[in-house]
Amino acid sequence: MSASVTSLPVYGVDPDRTQHTDLGTVVRRRVDGCYPIDPFGADPQFQDLVAPLLLASVRVRVEHADRLPRSGPALLVANRGLGVVEPTALAIALRIEVGRRLRVVGAPDVPVLGDLMRKLGGVMAYPGDVAALLRAGHVAAVPLGSTWLRTAGGTTPLPLLVPALGFGVIPVAVTPGGPLGLPLRPWRVVVGEPLASRAGPGSRDPLAAAELAEAAREAVDALLRA
Repeated sequence: MSASVTSLPVYGVDPDRTQHTDLGTVVRRRVDGCYPIDPFGADPQFQDLVAPLLLASVRVRVEHADRLPRSGPALLVANRGLGVVEPTALAIALRIEVGRRLRVVGAPDVPVLGDLMRKLGGVMAYPGDVAALLRAGHVAAVPLGSTWLRTAGGTTPLPLLVPALGFGVIPVAVTPGGPLGLPLRPWRVVVGEPLASRAGPGSRDPLAAAELAEAAREAVDALLRA
């Protein structure tokens, strides 16, 4: 997807805000061919349909939820293990606390699986996609490099931080609720203070991007140690 996003009909559904939906509505709209797909390939009604299942499967406890954006664009930078539970826990936290949908950067560019991830709100790891998401006012999440023990934030994907210059960048630490990630207790989602950047929106300053990437990694590390 390029940085220029073509508008698609969403049939009155806000692609940024969560809503209540039911199976009958989802099926009926698909039969009629009038169901919403947003410009990034997300299916908001499908997301809301599967949300109760995710909420029951991955419980979360959010600390400093007041730092999550209730409106406007933002980029969340979070740690990740080897799986997809951390991004899922982060999406649930955003849904519960502020009623917004999270766009997770890093959907695979492969048939079937990639299409399913995009329907659920994922986007591919392209700087142009991140830039388009932020300009459209969405909340996106960029996972750091995978770490098995979740004791550090991992490598920061620097090219994906360049489009975030001038926007709100928020570090987040996500840790399992039980040993080895077992769902014995809710996952802990700790939201850090927003990070400042010395560059404005649209800037491509590589030094400012490198400073922001390092600040994000250090902030996530500090949250994980807290």
